[in-house]
Amino acid sequence: MHTVLMTNYVHLVIDLGGQAEHLAMLMKRVVGRYARYINKKESRFGTLWEGRYKSSLIDKNEYLLACCRYVEMNPVRAGAVFCPQDYIWSSCRAKAGLIKEGWFAYDAFYTGLGKSEQTRQERYREWMRETISDAEEEFIRQAARRSQLTGGSRFVDEIEKNWA
Repeated sequence: MHTVLMTNYVHLVIDLGGQAEHLAMLMKRVVGRYARYINKKESRFGTLWEGRYKSSLIDKNEYLLACCRYVEMNPVRAGAVFCPQDYIWSSCRAKAGLIKEGWFAYDAFYTGLGKSEQTRQERYREWMRETISDAEEEFIRQAARRSQLTGGSRFVDEIEKNWA
């Protein structure tokens, strides 16, 4: 799981375990609980975000790691921090070893970075220093904004065939 809570939006990269239909239920719960929390805390009412959430099914073989890096680099692109692990509302902090989260689900990519926790944390910080191309970054941004598939033509064809 890769998460970043920005001031005006949230990015999540999550594995639904083949149950894509559960995304709507998950988002309804997250948005509802967070709205109730903020409304109670600030003595207000109503929704917090405009419109419906946007989602993009990701080709895990071609784009998953780029999407994860894209999400966790958001605070850097926004100018909030210099290093992604410095942003307190990001899953990057746990993976970089700056905080310990007992509830956090580490994905297979992260656990495959090394046998020890320290090795995984070091390799994750190294991985975060790498970049994705501007074209790939723009492709991911547009797919997320438009709720389109994030993948190549073969992936799109496969999804369309399976969902037709």
